[in-house]
Amino acid sequence: MNGKARPVRNVRPVVFAAAALLIAIVAARADDGAIISRWYSALLVADRTELADLLADDVRIKLEDLGVVQSKQEFIAALDEWKGAVAGAAIRHRIEKSEDGVTTVIACYDFPDNDMLMQETFAVTDNRITASSQAAIAENCEAY
Repeated sequence: MNGKARPVRNVRPVVFAAAALLIAIVAARADDGAIISRWYSALLVADRTELADLLADDVRIKLEDLGVVQSKQEFIAALDEWKGAVAGAAIRHRIEKSEDGVTTVIACYDFPDNDMLMQETFAVTDNRITASSQAAIAENCEAY
């Protein structure tokens, strides 16, 4: 050390850049949350158009309990069957965590005759779901 004080540099640009980055990250997470909310709203009514708009063309949807991985086209084709199953149901969801572009959701599928608690993950890029997986975590929604 030479005993001289270092000159104070203007830190305002650094603080501004950090704040801008933080705002961008928060906005991206908020957008992902909005996309996931749109997903569940569309899923509840089997809205083919909205679901197709939310899914990337190369999306892979993994249904862990069934051992099935669906493409976008396969998922959309299965909506006719889903529409009958979801009639009269409700879907509640909450985001558990969101990091590195992957959002984990706990969802309660409340069907007229039963309910099921699921853990679902969504990878979102450019406002499209690029990957999704779901697995049952309970045979009822008591833990929701």
